[in-house]
Amino acid sequence: MRVIGGKYGGRKLVSFKADNIRPTTDRVKETIFNKLQFIIEGEPVLDLFSGTGSLAIEALSRGANRVDAVESHPKSLAVIEKNKSLFEIGDELKVYNMDVFRYLKKAESSYPIVLIDPPFTKRIANEVLAALAESKVLAEGTEVFIESSAKESVAEAYGQLERKQHKSFGDKFLSHYIFG
Repeated sequence: MRVIGGKYGGRKLVSFKADNIRPTTDRVKETIFNKLQFIIEGEPVLDLFSGTGSLAIEALSRGANRVDAVESHPKSLAVIEKNKSLFEIGDELKVYNMDVFRYLKKAESSYPIVLIDPPFTKRIANEVLAALAESKVLAEGTEVFIESSAKESVAEAYGQLERKQHKSFGDKFLSHYIFG
């Protein structure tokens, strides 16, 4: 697993193996960040189910001014910290050790970009998107990208959160939503 573009491009990330872990592929990352290339510079990003921090570090590499990463799995939290150290990342990557649903209920700040990669085997993309649509993290024009299992279908809209694209990548889908 590696960072594919920006100032950290080509550098390897620390990761770990587990049966329920499906790292975001380079193709999926490229699709996400090609869409964000003209809007990510200097913007804050929210990374839900951050895992190893791969998407968070990719966002920083591509010019995000900060990333708030939410993760509750102890092994993942340890790997995120290792990656922060490896890439010499400081306060621009803040890690919240908390359940994503709890974070969404408590959050008061909005973000222009939200990246979501829920645990592949849990099939909770619909639940996450519904909670996100009810939270305060979305503002007019917020771009949301979520990965989900190909066996799980996601709705075209959750309130004002409307799907703009839904693309297959083998055993997973990448859905792009915009709020407002």
